[in-house]
Amino acid sequence: MNENLKSVVKDVEKRMKQAINVAREELSHVRTGRASPALVEDLEIDYYGTIMKLKQIASITTPDARTIIIQPWDKNALSLIEKVIWKSDLGFNPQVEGGAIRIIIPPLTEERRREIAKMAKKWIEEAKVAIRNLRREANEEIKKMEKGGEISEDDSERAQAEVQKLTDEHINELDSLWEKKEKEIMTV
Repeated sequence: MNENLKSVVKDVEKRMKQAINVAREELSHVRTGRASPALVEDLEIDYYGTIMKLKQIASITTPDARTIIIQPWDKNALSLIEKVIWKSDLGFNPQVEGGAIRIIIPPLTEERRREIAKMAKKWIEEAKVAIRNLRREANEEIKKMEKGGEISEDDSERAQAEVQKLTDEHINELDSLWEKKEKEIMTV
């Protein structure tokens, strides 16, 4: 395979990995009824005029499966953090205890679990569409190289087969991510 062809294949592989990482990141914020720092760590707080993520101004721990403890490094930030949690659409009831905030994760209803699973499935489907679009772009690039006489028909077919193989691998990875997350969401 010539160098231009290799770079097209490497580039599409890198971009497919990014699509999976985005999906994985989105899924990490999905509430499953279990406590996880990921549920609150990216909440944005207006901290003395600067918008910061919660994880930048506090330590977030999960002492058990149903509790999140948030300890700000600056005790003056406690009320700011509490307000942001109340205003978020997470449905949490933060309780200030001393210099920390305790959040007890309420159990999810069956209906809410289904809604959450549906939302997570939508993100997986969006990632699959992104990967298929990357495949299409790469194949168009390869065909353009073939038409331009840069590569032979055999090289073009081999490269397109390689891109298809990468597509299948990444779609399968998304499917297994989904299966794992669905099981996590639906487990009471």
